[in-house]
Amino acid sequence: MSKLLIVESPSKAKTLKKYLGSDFEVLASYGHVRDLIPKNGAVDTANDFAMKYDIIERNSKHVDAIAKAVKSADSIYLATDPDREGEAISWHIAEILKSKNLLKNKVMKRVVFHEITKSAVEHAIAEPRDISMPMVNAQQARRALDYLVGFNLSPLLWKKIRRGLSAGRVQSPALRLIVERELEIEAFKSQEYWSVHLDALKHSHGFTAKLIQLNNQKVEQFTVINHDQQSDIVGKLLLASAGKTTVSRVEKKQRSRSPAAPFTTSTLQQEAVRKLGFTTSRAMRVAQQLYEGMDVGSGTVGLITYMRTDSFSIASEAIAQIRDYVKKNFDAEYLPKAAIQYKTKSKSAQEAHEAIRPTDISRTPASVRQYLTDEQFKLYEMIWKRALACQMAPAKFDAVSVDLSVGSDANLFRASGQTLVFPGFIAVYMEGTDDEEEEGESKLPHLETGEVLTVEKIYGDQHFTEPPPRYGEASLVKILEEYGIGRPSTYASIISTLQDREYVLLDKKRFTPTDVGRVVNKFLTEHFTKYVDYAFTSNLEDALDSVAEGEREWLPLMAEFWQGFNQQLLSKADVERPGNELIDEACPKCGKPLQKQLSRFGTFIGCTGYNDEPKCDYKRSLNGAAQVGSDPIIIGNDDESGKEIMLMNGPYGPYLQLGLAIEGDKKKPKRVSVPKEISLTDMNLETAKMVLSLPRDLGLHPVTNKKIVANIGRFGPYVNHDAKFKSIPKTESVFTIDLDGAVALLAAAHTGPAPLATLGNHPTEDGQIEVFAGRYGPYVQHGKIRATLPKSVEPESLTLDEALELLMAKAQKEAPAKKTATKKPAAKKIPAKKPAAVKATAKKPAASKTAAKKPAAKKAAPKKAATQ
Repeated sequence: MSKLLIVESPSKAKTLKKYLGSDFEVLASYGHVRDLIPKNGAVDTANDFAMKYDIIERNSKHVDAIAKAVKSADSIYLATDPDREGEAISWHIAEILKSKNLLKNKVMKRVVFHEITKSAVEHAIAEPRDISMPMVNAQQARRALDYLVGFNLSPLLWKKIRRGLSAGRVQSPALRLIVERELEIEAFKSQEYWSVHLDALKHSHGFTAKLIQLNNQKVEQFTVINHDQQSDIVGKLLLASAGKTTVSRVEKKQRSRSPAAPFTTSTLQQEAVRKLGFTTSRAMRVAQQLYEGMDVGSGTVGLITYMRTDSFSIASEAIAQIRDYVKKNFDAEYLPKAAIQYKTKSKSAQEAHEAIRPTDISRTPASVRQYLTDEQFKLYEMIWKRALACQMAPAKFDAVSVDLSVGSDANLFRASGQTLVFPGFIAVYMEGTDDEEEEGESKLPHLETGEVLTVEKIYGDQHFTEPPPRYGEASLVKILEEYGIGRPSTYASIISTLQDREYVLLDKKRFTPTDVGRVVNKFLTEHFTKYVDYAFTSNLEDALDSVAEGEREWLPLMAEFWQGFNQQLLSKADVERPGNELIDEACPKCGKPLQKQLSRFGTFIGCTGYNDEPKCDYKRSLNGAAQVGSDPIIIGNDDESGKEIMLMNGPYGPYLQLGLAIEGDKKKPKRVSVPKEISLTDMNLETAKMVLSLPRDLGLHPVTNKKIVANIGRFGPYVNHDAKFKSIPKTESVFTIDLDGAVALLAAAHTGPAPLATLGNHPTEDGQIEVFAGRYGPYVQHGKIRATLPKSVEPESLTLDEALELLMAKAQKEAPAKKTATKKPAAKKIPAKKPAAVKATAKKPAASKTAAKKPAAKKAAPKKAATQ
């Protein structure tokens, strides 16, 4: 009896094939197989939201392979991922096979497993089920909602702001969070305040206490607000102390800290960003590799459970195994008397899913280190430690709080300290934080009430209130989860989309909105307030969860949404384009009012007389520097040459030019591209001179004694030595790199480039699949095959499956050329007759000359065929 198992990824297929044996054929769909047609009307709002699907072109060959295998199979098992997306993929595959009439007299079932181990897979095969239509309908509703919002709002943004913009049901509220935080920061006004401290000494042990009560009044943050006030207070306290302070209260208590819950998708992403320096998309890509299976010497096995989950629960068998590991490898007090249960906070969490944990806790990070890449090892180690720690005893601290009186009990200073007396789970794992500082561990001397201590000094510390920090990837994921915007499986794509659309920039690991992001957010919050509202977005997610759980029908939900959204669209059809904002300043060139304007290069100050006659083309950046537009912008004059420095826009981006081109002058004006590291809004005369100083002569190479030059080219900054070029990495600057740095860079060039990322082993062949930075952009490589990444794909977000697709396409593209090229020897048979031809024409020089040219012409024919 022939059986066919269908999964999503080829690497998972390879693992499962080893478990299931020769009875099963295992094929991969390579992700989604169908999607909505990319046209208006893909969701028919007038006909019960009927959805028009088409097979995704890049996966059509995989669909054909599945269809072919189904013909000879008796039983078909759909084993796509255990979530809504996986359920929908199974349904789409089933629908395609039904449309081809391939399921007659065949059994088709859905199987689900949350870890790829032999026992879990065999158990799933033994207990198959039908496709869950509530889960499919929830996914269809989500896809339809995203389509209706994107396909209707995006053209409106093109019309009202500029082409190429997009809006999204979840992406837009996320953008709003980042913009509103930036507005908070800009509106923030720092306030001065002071804290007053006392340094006390008992024998040789010194410690510090902070003023908490002054003249029987509680000291608040803004009780002391300037230098004079603190100076007066410090002076009076010094006089009152007479060099002594009395211990008025000592309180000792034992504190404990419990371990963090095992990882969910959200907390895994946050910790991977904080602890490992990963991006959210990189964390998910590596987790996928660990889930799908690695060869660890004893065979291929999934190392972790399914990585898309919002549940904290762990299977009882896994808890027992973890507790047994703690019992065997730690002292008795590290194991709690009873297993620790964690309650999932998310009301939509599917408790049938587990938290992210190792499939086998006895498979320690050290035991699999040699089989993993660096990033796979780091993530597995973090998951393993977190899972182990979650079943360990709390950490215990001895906490001491001491009050010191000065002059009388009306003036109190407080000192607090804690000492770790039992590490508990901290011996294995400590949870990271975003912005708040970890609580420090300090020790106080043994003190008794009534004891008199020496005062070393009393002093004030000046502070200023700080604005709220910008969101980083970890804190953005955390706030998205708190607001219920999106779901854990979508956080990475939300962040990637905001960056791809250039609505936000990630600077020093913090998000700042671009000018375009601000304008888009302002337009949406003013005209589509409801649809970027946090509560509305969260409630809609809850409604989709209700559909998935079978508690609600999806069509009434769609109708309710569309009715309100469509009315809003119709009412905003004639809304005015976001106006340019007038500023209280006159144009220095013509005297007309100036205004803020948005261009493809960002926001700038321009004259309102640009469209008048005579035209005034005055413009500058927000900080007074020049703004690149269609006309050259004069930055200032070069001191040495006296020529004007102009900022211009070329086919490869903005550049600086020294002077104008003079007709008849063979020497062209000096031009230098503006490095990407320099913002156009920061371009001023000093910066322009620095750019025009390129190329920089760094000196002579110590070995070859030849010159090394630093410069900027079409593909970015580089060093040049002996006609060999090496790109300068982002960690260096073309303006600061010195001779030693350039020599080291050139030396590293001979060792070959380091990969940007290692995606994992090839599922069917030897060797790893790696991503490199190339001269013409990033590319993926396996063996000798290299495939350039599409511009829409970021190296960090590339999955192993996508890489395999690119490599397969490149291999197929190269195959015909190689096949044709093998026919060249046959073509050489024509000139093989050359000796006879020469002999026959030996008596006729003229004919001989003609005959000699023929073989050369015929040789060109096979060459041409080989390139077709």
